[in-house]
Amino acid sequence: MKLTRLLLAIFLLVSVSGIAQTANVHAQPLSDDDIKLFKEDVQAVKDDIINHTMMFTDAENATFWPVYREYAKDQRAVADKRLALITDYAQSLDKMDDAKAAQLTDRLLQIEDETQALRRQYLPKFQKALGAKRAAKFYQVDNRLTLIVDVQLASEVPLIP
Repeated sequence: MKLTRLLLAIFLLVSVSGIAQTANVHAQPLSDDDIKLFKEDVQAVKDDIINHTMMFTDAENATFWPVYREYAKDQRAVADKRLALITDYAQSLDKMDDAKAAQLTDRLLQIEDETQALRRQYLPKFQKALGAKRAAKFYQVDNRLTLIVDVQLASEVPLIP
């Protein structure tokens, strides 16, 4: 059920924010406040899934969540770059040339590098908070949630014609 809510929130965020709109779509774009609310809902669902899957002890709860809040804030900064990239892509799709395609691809690779660097940066903090085995489990959960978001985004963004 929680996964369904996450997918629905992500789908709504992606599809109605104008990322992959075509001339046939007449949906009114969301305001910045609407997008913020959707992001908060997605984060709340992610938090719930993490909490349910990890089944933290009281001690783990006390050490994990402060680190995770920092991590999630930094993840959102990278996600904002991805959203800006997708928006730029959508606005350039009909007039895409080689130079623009190369620039967008470079930005995508940079964002992917930032994502991995963030994971590397926070791994010692999560290991300190949870121990290596439990931190590895958290990274599995986080990776699955990230993959769900990535698959949804990929399915909404049209390929270059």
